[in-house]
Amino acid sequence: MIAFLLWCLLFVLCWPLALLALILYPIVWLLLLPFRIVGIAVHGALALVWEVVMLPARLLRAPFRLSRV
Repeated sequence: MIAFLLWCLLFVLCWPLALLALILYPIVWLLLLPFRIVGIAVHGALALVWEVVMLPARLLRAPFRLSRV
């Protein structure tokens, strides 16, 4: 909502710049999309490595629930 209000203010102050921003925003979003996908993949890989490293500590800390059956 704030972004829309800022764009409206820009449209009132300098409408050619606001229209240029309106046209260029989807193009910039499409250009940055691969970097977001790579960021998601790297985040997932690092989370997996973290879980593998922390697995022994989690196994030692957790109570064994098989004896309660």
